[in-house]
Amino acid sequence: MRQAVFDGEESRIRWTEVPGEEPARVYLHGLGSMSTAYHAHIAARPELAGRRSLFMDLPGHGLSDRPRHFGYTLEEHADAVAAALNTAGIAGAELIAHSMGGAVAIVLAHRRPELVSRLVLTEANLDAFPPLTAGSSAIATYQEQEFVEEAFWRVLDAVGPVWAATMRLADPRALHRSAVGLRRGCDPMMRTILEGLDIDRVYLQGEKSGELADRAGLEAAGVRVLTVPGAGHNVMFDNPDAFAAAVAGTI
Repeated sequence: MRQAVFDGEESRIRWTEVPGEEPARVYLHGLGSMSTAYHAHIAARPELAGRRSLFMDLPGHGLSDRPRHFGYTLEEHADAVAAALNTAGIAGAELIAHSMGGAVAIVLAHRRPELVSRLVLTEANLDAFPPLTAGSSAIATYQEQEFVEEAFWRVLDAVGPVWAATMRLADPRALHRSAVGLRRGCDPMMRTILEGLDIDRVYLQGEKSGELADRAGLEAAGVRVLTVPGAGHNVMFDNPDAFAAAVAGTI
């Protein structure tokens, strides 16, 4: 495990690292998750082994600190990841990012382009105000203190055992602020940033999740959109073969 200070109060973002060849692959998790649980089984596959791999826990999640003063916006999450990459001596990384982590990765590529050479995004949030069925929108319907004191436990019961296994490790206040920030998006919006980036960009959409909004616009901008058979939101669990092939660049 390694760590880096990401704010003025010595709060630390932490990650588990596997040594290997450059360019490094940096795995970013979604809201209420952690990177090793969602990505370690992918990075260990033969077609991906041998590369330096970092399993990064965003502030408020997993092994990382959860400062009460922190805003947990997409920009702040991205800056924390940038601090980690600076400490690790990494530039030109491939970011393998799921859901909210995908939005953070897009913002990071925009704010610190020298740190990112490729994006592999899995059902990343691209627009503000996702439907109420999305986890971030549901969490953001609560006031912060209400969520921290009461609703967090109801949400854990409702999300199912897989998501709850990592969500219960997240700080409730950080979880709520992250959800609010994700629902708000950024300026420019994630979709606009993604379309304008001049790097290799792959977007994975689970077949069971339905059609991706304005897929044609993304493809016209050079984003390679892949629909993954038999997969829902958690493509890395539902179809690990296809997910690993997308990371390896063989599909």
